[in-house]
Amino acid sequence: MAATRTRRQGNTAERILDVAERLVQSRGFNGFSYANVAAELDITTASLHYHFPGKAELGEALIVRYAARFADALEQIDDRLPGAPAKLDAYAGLYADVLRGKRMCLCGILAAEYETLPEPMREAVVRFFDDNVVWLTGVLAQGQAAGALSFEGSLSDAAESILSGLEGAMLVARPYGDLTRFQSAAARLLSALTD
Repeated sequence: MAATRTRRQGNTAERILDVAERLVQSRGFNGFSYANVAAELDITTASLHYHFPGKAELGEALIVRYAARFADALEQIDDRLPGAPAKLDAYAGLYADVLRGKRMCLCGILAAEYETLPEPMREAVVRFFDDNVVWLTGVLAQGQAAGALSFEGSLSDAAESILSGLEGAMLVARPYGDLTRFQSAAARLLSALTD
């Protein structure tokens, strides 16, 4: 009986996170309320507060979960693809998949609202971007050592340019509802590393 109750509570928390993530990715963090989430799930706001005492705790949980899933995706890219150019293409594909679903990168949209976010959320957003730069730096080092990639400046500068370029390309493509616009920008960004 206790195991069933724990599982049901876990499922409710996951469902809350799923709805809240979709709302943040489409409306922004400041564009939804607990009432919006509760209405979609047909639960009370008290139930939301049971799982996440405040919106700041919900926001931080969203980022932690999103970052963990993103890290898993990067690990799969590392395991599946041997070459740096293919890894970078797959990385850009992660962003394209999000945009294809008419959403933004969770941390990208939160970065736009950075000044209005609670401090723990700010720290989690920065950590997400830092983790991406670390991964990209490793891929760039691999590609540079293999002679598959060429770029000017430091590894971290190039990694930050890729991250910024993809996040920016998502942001610009979004109002057009045009995935091709994003894919073209991403292809140009990455092809500059192999020329």
